Amino acid sequence: MLIVRAPVRISLAGGGTDLPAYYDRYGGFVINTTIDKYFYVFLNVINENGLQITSSDYRAFYRYNGDDPPLWDDDLGLPRAILDHFGVISGLSMFLASEIPPGTGLGSSSTVTVAIIKALAAAQGLPLTRQELAELACHIEIEKLGQPIGKQDQYASAFGGLNAITFTGEGVTVEPLWLPAETLGRLQRNLLLFFTGSSRSASRILDHQKRASEKRDPRVVEALHAVRMMAHDVQQSLQRGDLKQFGELLNRNWQCKKEFAPGVTTDYIDHCYQVAQSNGAIGGKITGAGGGGFFMVYCGEGTRERVTHALEGEGLRRMDYCFENSGAQVLMNASPRLFVAMDRQPSFLKEDAFV
Repeated sequence: MLIVRAPVRISLAGGGTDLPAYYDRYGGFVINTTIDKYFYVFLNVINENGLQITSSDYRAFYRYNGDDPPLWDDDLGLPRAILDHFGVISGLSMFLASEIPPGTGLGSSSTVTVAIIKALAAAQGLPLTRQELAELACHIEIEKLGQPIGKQDQYASAFGGLNAITFTGEGVTVEPLWLPAETLGRLQRNLLLFFTGSSRSASRILDHQKRASEKRDPRVVEALHAVRMMAHDVQQSLQRGDLKQFGELLNRNWQCKKEFAPGVTTDYIDHCYQVAQSNGAIGGKITGAGGGGFFMVYCGEGTRERVTHALEGEGLRRMDYCFENSGAQVLMNASPRLFVAMDRQPSFLKEDAFV
């Protein structure tokens, strides 16, 4: 058996500027951190033809016998597309499980991609750097599957930790942010995550943002410009230990984010935001593309429990977490190499894979 896990992330600033439609023209910049909530992949060799995929999150099961055409448009389409990319056609059982519900704004879909790629590469004895792991995940999701998404989630999950990530048409650069233990402790203590009770598909919101960026919609582009600049301010405020300013920037970021596309917020989310602020929250936002999932707030010192009580009174539920630094990793590999049947060389091994 081989077991791999990869962490989800929370985006602190700059989200939206990591979409190619924006950063290819203007450059993008994001601050995010991974947390100790993981997606797990369990691989086993099976002594028979075909592949088996089971997902606990979607309560889905798939068996492939080699004769069926590849279908990548259902709940298990993503793992099947990754298996196809690696040329895996037989002899493997894959079980998928997550600590986070899908569609909740913590980058879980891309975390799935990173974890499965990490597992298959380890199973086949193929070394991948963290940069290669992230870029291959982006290639499969954005190019192979045509998802209207950005690149921050893949890089966050592959690298782990608190990072400043720069996106350009030439490539992606990841810079770790090393904060004093006291600053990091205050940030983790006062940055709260609440589940709204609903999940959503980010595709519609992100597709609107993508098309607006391509058409240079002035309102959307100006909002993205402002969010990108605020991400640099967030980096400076964190490095100075000025977390009150960080909370204020988070508030400004949320006001800009609501301009990205219809559906980013709802009346219920706006109401909860007002309740949080009236009880001591300095700033906050919906994680991910918006519309549902997790609501993140930064509380003033001494207001954490009051904010929690007020928001749970509105039906939200707080999720405890810790920051993490490991990124995607193999937890167990009982067999040094799992020899699985392949019908072609994995394309990322080709010389031009990252050109």
